[in-house]
Amino acid sequence: DTIIKHMEYDKSGDGWGQGDAVYACKIGKGNCTDYHSLFNALLRVQQTSAQFNIGFSIPKGLSGAVIGYHCWTEFYHEGEGWFPVDISEADKHPDQEDYYFGKLDNRRVKFTVGRDIPLPGGTTTDIVNFSVYPYVKVNGVSSRGFIPHFFYEVVN
Repeated sequence: DTIIKHMEYDKSGDGWGQGDAVYACKIGKGNCTDYHSLFNALLRVQQTSAQFNIGFSIPKGLSGAVIGYHCWTEFYHEGEGWFPVDISEADKHPDQEDYYFGKLDNRRVKFTVGRDIPLPGGTTTDIVNFSVYPYVKVNGVSSRGFIPHFFYEVVN
């Protein structure tokens, strides 16, 4: 409840989407990355294990384009295990707030867990904040000169 009361899902301006818990705390807005980074920081202050998950939400329908990444978190409750939480979806869909605290919909694909991810075969500077899009190097230099496109199709 604290995060939902404090945050607004808003991707305007600069600074959102980096998973900066201090930014999220000060500004009070951002995307799923910011929501869950702030939540994880609050959990860790209480000595509760938390892990950042990132992947894609799959839209409803049998096929189509995947618009962008989505993230959520899991925290560990001693004696009971890991609990998934999707606070940004709970905030966008208040009628499903209770659902997203302990459950996730089945229309998502997880790509990575964690933050500050060292890349295989990379140098000590080849560490990404979080990984969901391809990391491209051209002549040994990281490049953002590509546009990823992701599609899905339900198969039986």
